Amino acid sequence: MARPDELTFAPLGGVGEIGMNLSIYGLGNRHQRSWLAVDLGVSFGDEEHLPGIDLIMPDIRFLEKERKNLVALVLTHAHEDHFGAIIDLWPKLKCPIYATQFSAALFEAKCASERNPPKIPVTVVKSGSRIDLGPFNVEFIPVAHSIPESHALAIHTSAGTVLHTGDWKIDPTPIIGKPTDERRLRELGDAGVLALIGDSTNAVREGRSPSETEVAKTITELMKAAKGRVAVTTFASNVARLRAVADAAKAVGREVVVVGRAMERVVQVARETGYLNGVQNFRGADLYGHFPPDKVVALCTGSQGEPRAALSRIANDDHPQVTLNKGDCVIFSSRTIPGNEKAVGAIINGLVTQGIEVITDRTHLVHVSGHPRRDELRDMISWVRPQLLIPVHGEALHLFEHAKLARAAGVPKTLICRDGDLVKLGPGDPGIIEQLPSGRLYKDGSILEEAKSRAVVERKKLAFAGCAFVAIAMTEKGELADDPEVDLVGIPEKNTAGEVIDEIVFDAVVSIVEGLPRARRRDPDATAESVRRAVRAVINEHWGKKPLCYVHVLTV
Repeated sequence: MARPDELTFAPLGGVGEIGMNLSIYGLGNRHQRSWLAVDLGVSFGDEEHLPGIDLIMPDIRFLEKERKNLVALVLTHAHEDHFGAIIDLWPKLKCPIYATQFSAALFEAKCASERNPPKIPVTVVKSGSRIDLGPFNVEFIPVAHSIPESHALAIHTSAGTVLHTGDWKIDPTPIIGKPTDERRLRELGDAGVLALIGDSTNAVREGRSPSETEVAKTITELMKAAKGRVAVTTFASNVARLRAVADAAKAVGREVVVVGRAMERVVQVARETGYLNGVQNFRGADLYGHFPPDKVVALCTGSQGEPRAALSRIANDDHPQVTLNKGDCVIFSSRTIPGNEKAVGAIINGLVTQGIEVITDRTHLVHVSGHPRRDELRDMISWVRPQLLIPVHGEALHLFEHAKLARAAGVPKTLICRDGDLVKLGPGDPGIIEQLPSGRLYKDGSILEEAKSRAVVERKKLAFAGCAFVAIAMTEKGELADDPEVDLVGIPEKNTAGEVIDEIVFDAVVSIVEGLPRARRRDPDATAESVRRAVRAVINEHWGKKPLCYVHVLTV
């Protein structure tokens, strides 16, 4: 008798971390499985630890190898941490992509803004519909989130049904889009759900996430009270928030000026897809200066402190069209993503120094999360009643707390996994059965690098301890033909005694070369290695750090 198909799940990104989401589901046996990929996102580089790295993406070696068995990539929604890696990685997979209308339109607009984007076809599916993808039947269930058309995916298979929640919350009064479809989720629970793969972002926060409608009220009140210009910064993709700002502006007789390319792109897509129907036309940044201070609102990118975004340039007073003055007001209608605190703090401090009032979610309800808090997680569990819960989309603490909550709520089994773990969901007892290749790729300029690549590893060292370049010309007899050239980059000019480090290194190079046995001096590689060691040692002695050191020996 043939063994039944095994249903498996593996996160290749987004577990044990927030961002870079990529999940895969497999159906079949150990020798032959069909694969379904869900989301393909990025996380963002940290200048402190990864200088020069803009984006971090999941390593997709495993999916490249399994390309012929990969039936599709399905998108839950169009946030960068869920679809930002497609342009770079899809050419390695070339699988069909399925998304609902807004996600597909935003992806198309994103491609259009690239220099030479690959042609990537996306099949548009209706919210609430079901599609057959190989042995998987995938159902798009509407959920509330901070971007239009977020969906949980019910993945129906011969081995059982999995609910992949994607990013979600319970918001009975979202400003745009449908609320989370409780009725359908309860129906799934009644029919039986093998596993719930669930968002853990806010698993440490008690209560419920407030509604977007509450934020809209606060923004309107703040705008009414404002005497001068108002700037609002938020995530460009949060169309409900853009609409709330527009409605507040209309109520108090202000024009909305859109500042920043990402914001312009989302506004265009939201209008095309009907999410800004009935909202007044927005103005371009070039018209900002034409309006009196109490008749304008600037809707800006840059809520995360991005140095090239609109708000950063405004705060530094180097934006060509938009300025703020003493008495004006900036509303941060966003939360600071962990890792961006310094950059955001610098902008806030810059604005406050100029006499500009800054309002954040610390004092006013100007932002709500798009993710479920603990009471919402309990609701989802009570509706779906899964046999197994696997927490995803969170760091270790979030995953642990979500699993603990699920056990207390009566879920029979919970399992915490990490990126690369292949989990058997059923039939039979769930468990980790294999390790798949996983890791990170770094977007370095226009090149994708592996985590252990020379550029990534050496740049960290360069950022920490600089570099010493030494050029030496030797005669065939092993004598110095000329003075060595020494160039120190990112290394202090003088030591604590006030001595010039360049001169100390120069003397050390001459001394080490002249002290070498003649036979060694005739070997350029041996000479270079002796000089390299000596230079690093002497700089360490005078500075306390060992730089990278490159020595070039030329025989003349």
